[in-house]
Amino acid sequence: MKIVIAGAGAMGSRFAIMLKRGGNEVTLIDGWPAHIEAIREHGLRANLNGEELSVPFPIYAQQEVPTDVQADLILVFTKAMQLDQMMQTIQPMIGAETKILCLLNGIGHEDTIEKYVAADKIFLGNTIWTADLIGPGQVRLFGEGSVELQNLKPGYESEAKEVAAVLADAGLHAAYSENIRYSIYRKACVNGTLNGLCSILDVNIAQFGSTSTARKMVETIVGEFAAVARHEAVELDIPEVVRHIEETYDPAGIGMHYPSMYQDLINNHRKTEIDYINGAISRKGEKYNVATPYCDFLTQLIHAKEEVLEAK
Repeated sequence: MKIVIAGAGAMGSRFAIMLKRGGNEVTLIDGWPAHIEAIREHGLRANLNGEELSVPFPIYAQQEVPTDVQADLILVFTKAMQLDQMMQTIQPMIGAETKILCLLNGIGHEDTIEKYVAADKIFLGNTIWTADLIGPGQVRLFGEGSVELQNLKPGYESEAKEVAAVLADAGLHAAYSENIRYSIYRKACVNGTLNGLCSILDVNIAQFGSTSTARKMVETIVGEFAAVARHEAVELDIPEVVRHIEETYDPAGIGMHYPSMYQDLINNHRKTEIDYINGAISRKGEKYNVATPYCDFLTQLIHAKEEVLEAK
C-alpha cells in the first residue's frame, strides 16, 4: 500500500519504520528542515528496542510536496496547530480513494480535516505507542503499544477495518473500535495530565508518579475532562482512567519516558499542543458552563513556559 506519513516526528517515524517493515511503500512529509536533511543523508536512524537501524525514506518538505504521488492512506501525525496548513499542502497527494487516518493527540481534529476531505474518507484513531525524538533524523523507539480506530461517517465500518488490518499486519497491534470517541477522551486525559505536568515539573513519568501530590492532581484534571465529555455523550469512568494513568508510572514500562510535550518544549524549545488538550477542555468548559480551573491554569503555565524558553 502507498502510505504517506504527514508529520514525521517521533511517532510518525515509529509508524513509518514499522509500516515499511510490513512491506508498504512509505513517503514522509515534514516541516523541519534539519530533520529532512538528516533523513536524506543518513536515512531515518532509530534505536528500536536496542536495535540500531538506519532506514531510507523519500521525504519532502511541505513546500515541495510532489504532485505525482497519490496515497492510498495518509496518516496525520503533525502537531495539532499545524494540521490546517498540512492538510492544505498535501492536497496533491489526496486522490478520490485516499483515506486519512488522524492519530493526533487532543480533541476535535476532524473538524479541520473535513474542510479538505469527505467525511467517508476520514478515520479517527488513538494510539498508545511511544517514541522519543533524539535529534534531527534520529529517534528512540521502545516498549509495546496499540492502535484503535473508527470511521468518522457511519456505514464505513468495513473500510475502517481494512485500515486497521494494514496497521496490524505491520505489527502495530491495530483494531477497529466501536467507540473511538471514548478512547480519544481517555487518551486525552493521559496527555492532559502527564504532558503538561511533566513539562512544568521537568520530570519523566515515573518521577511525576512518585510525588505525593500526583494522585490529587490527576484525579482533579480527569474530573474536569469527564465533566466536559459528559456534555458530548461520552461517559468516562474516572477511577478506571486514573488507574490507567497511574499504570504508566512503572519504570519497567514507560515510566522512564518523557512525554511528547516535554520533548517539544523542554528539549527542543518548540511550541506545544496545550491548546488542543487542556486548552480544548477550557474552551469547551466555557461553552458548556463547566468549571475547569486546573486545565485553565495548566494551559496558562505551559504558555508562560513557552514564552520563557522563547519557543518557536
